[in-house]
Amino acid sequence: MIDTHTHLYSAEFDNDIDKVVERAVEQGVERFLLPAIDSTTHEAMLSLEQRYPLRIYAMMGLHPCSVKYDNWEQEIALVQQYLSKRSFCAIGEIGIDLYWDTDTLEIQKKAFANQIEFALDYDLPIVIHSRESFREVVNVLNEYSSPKLRGVFHCFSGTLGQAQEAISLGFYLGIGGVVTFKNGKIDQFINELPIERLLLETDAPYLAPVPFRGKRNESAYVKLVAEKLATLYDTDLEKIVSITTANAKRLFNLK
Repeated sequence: MIDTHTHLYSAEFDNDIDKVVERAVEQGVERFLLPAIDSTTHEAMLSLEQRYPLRIYAMMGLHPCSVKYDNWEQEIALVQQYLSKRSFCAIGEIGIDLYWDTDTLEIQKKAFANQIEFALDYDLPIVIHSRESFREVVNVLNEYSSPKLRGVFHCFSGTLGQAQEAISLGFYLGIGGVVTFKNGKIDQFINELPIERLLLETDAPYLAPVPFRGKRNESAYVKLVAEKLATLYDTDLEKIVSITTANAKRLFNLK
């Protein structure tokens, strides 16, 4: 399995990161993709990548919740600087968040658009954060018609119609702990979607799946997500793992 979205560099893992990685590997997680947030966490993220060079892959980008009026342009410039110096597996996590802050919508859209252009320039997939902003995100995506534009709607928790629209745009859906929640809703229709457009993720340390909901999430729990999908698709775990791993390798160009 590949955990395509995990913040293992978060302070929540400072005291036991090696054991967290070890537990995940024991559960069959072979690789971990780390989304960037902003300049305050780049060092921790890149240090962890260096610590596990064959397992951990960093992204680069500016999280929409870190798009602030006083420094967003400097943060975007720093993202571009990093991209010019070395390779990353994706541009992310980027997008629009209207749950925490609606006042910054206009600059969030600008930052998102800037980073889509980086992705096109460097031929990289994008990892989209779209909390309460699916329509706004799609409106920005529709401004681009390049066949090179590809990526994943991370932590997808929208409707069937939104899922189908995202897939029609050529995107994958990142499926995490929400699929195990009683009120998560996506469990009611996800089997109507092709497994070939799904990716496994945890978003650790957030959104732990049942039975760990409310506790610290970790990458080992991605297996619980895969098991839930196997139940919903009425298939075996091996098929879910095989297809979603192939999807991740394809999207993120992992050898």
